[in-house]
Amino acid sequence: MTDNAASPVGPLVTGAEIARLAGVTRAAVSNWRRRHDDFPAPAGGAANSPLFALAEVQEWLDRQRKGQEMSPEVELWQALRAAYGDQMVAGLAEVAAALAGRPAPGLPDDVAPRVRKLARTAAPADLVNGLTERFMDSARRAGSEQVTPERVVRAVRHFAPELPSDATVFDPACGIGVLLLSVTSRPGMRCRGQELDVDSARFAQLRADLLGRSGVRVVTGDSLRADEWADLRADLVVCDPPAGVTEWGREELLLDSRWELGTPSKAEGELAWLQHAYAHTAPGGQVLMVMPASVAYRKAGRRIRSELVRRGILRQVIALPPGTATSHALPVHLWCLRRPERAEGADTNRTVRMVDLTGNGPGGDLEPRPDQVADVSPIELLDDTVDLTPGSHLRSRHHDYSGEYTALRRELEEQIRRLAALLPELAVGDGPGPSAGATTGIADLVGAGLVAYEGSEPVSASEQLDTDYLQGFLRSSVNTRRSTSASGTYRLDARGSRIPRMGIDEQRRYGAAFRAVSEFEEGMRKADELSRRLAEVARDGLATGALTPEE
Repeated sequence: MTDNAASPVGPLVTGAEIARLAGVTRAAVSNWRRRHDDFPAPAGGAANSPLFALAEVQEWLDRQRKGQEMSPEVELWQALRAAYGDQMVAGLAEVAAALAGRPAPGLPDDVAPRVRKLARTAAPADLVNGLTERFMDSARRAGSEQVTPERVVRAVRHFAPELPSDATVFDPACGIGVLLLSVTSRPGMRCRGQELDVDSARFAQLRADLLGRSGVRVVTGDSLRADEWADLRADLVVCDPPAGVTEWGREELLLDSRWELGTPSKAEGELAWLQHAYAHTAPGGQVLMVMPASVAYRKAGRRIRSELVRRGILRQVIALPPGTATSHALPVHLWCLRRPERAEGADTNRTVRMVDLTGNGPGGDLEPRPDQVADVSPIELLDDTVDLTPGSHLRSRHHDYSGEYTALRRELEEQIRRLAALLPELAVGDGPGPSAGATTGIADLVGAGLVAYEGSEPVSASEQLDTDYLQGFLRSSVNTRRSTSASGTYRLDARGSRIPRMGIDEQRRYGAAFRAVSEFEEGMRKADELSRRLAEVARDGLATGALTPEE
């Protein structure tokens, strides 16, 4: 977001915010811009995301009688946008501090009165929640990963376990506290968080205070390099860690005791966060971790994934619908871990539940259907790749190998019977063949209007010429050599080709034979594809136990 603190035109607004001001759709605002020459010109932003001066927009709306009276909350939001730009979290933290009756030295002079005015008419908790929702919405529309998307929060909340009222919940990368505060609602719960960004940590703590959540404590710091909660053991750890970060401190932390499952490579920062979260679980405690889908199969993380499976720690992997992480369309996973009750109590025979929701809409049902779930044994997972992608395991579990094998075998047998019938009866000829007689160049036939082209294929344009006869001779070895480029690529090119001269009845006799050969050739290609699919189904069915050899 553009920093508009020094803008001479005051607060700037997006097209979506203009739509909310006027009570119309975003498309209506786009239409106004096209149809009304006097609509305010952009005062900032980029070509595909312009920003407009709020005062000019408000004046235009009033003049066109399209505007609504702006609510005080909207006025505050616009003033914060103008003052803080990309540093909006800092502005939210200042507002939260003012609402909590604490010093807010960074609050601009034109913003402070708006906060005081709103505090007289709205509960501070409602106001700070409203501002948080606006911030999350603006981050979603901008494709930002600055805050955990609401759909991800909803998924974590759905799959989180039931917790006792005195449970401890921890989020080591809590941001503004959206995930931490969403999965815990009981007043007696102890909530602990850590966040690298000072403004985000401050806002998370202030918002918890305004909501009356006395059990929440959020501290500032780098969780991996400077763990402020080293002695904490939680009943539940939730985390949406930074993705794709390679500078997470591997060189400084090579001998760290948190790497119970193996030292993560530099490229596997997500697995460092996963082990950090697991290190903070009490016996029987659980971890719900938001992970990029690629962590499930990348080669560098194979050893750590195998240890998670071998020790019975990994309980469930859930592939969420595409679009759940609103900043991109790629699927994300939820990894569910559980620490054994006793150090020697790991259940090495426990299956891993694989849930694949990638066929659902991003806002759809999160409760999986039976065909979206598979309980996979460790022996199936502990191969050379240790692929934890749910979809790859569900395909084998819910595949009707028997039905498909039977159907493909029947289709192949029928295709083979048809192939024998397709072959034309060909007698011994007198040789050397029709091509030895008089021939005609295709270019001459095209010039005479007897041959035309349908795409790249030459066809007869006259009753004097049979198309199958024409194309059959064009595909003969003599003409194929003429139609082969210097690179060895074949193309059906008539310019250098010639065909024999013969009457139409003789053409049709040859054309029928050429057509039968072409149909046989096509049938062979289909039989080859059927054979390949049949062998694949048989092999996979035998390997997975879905099929078995007869006695």
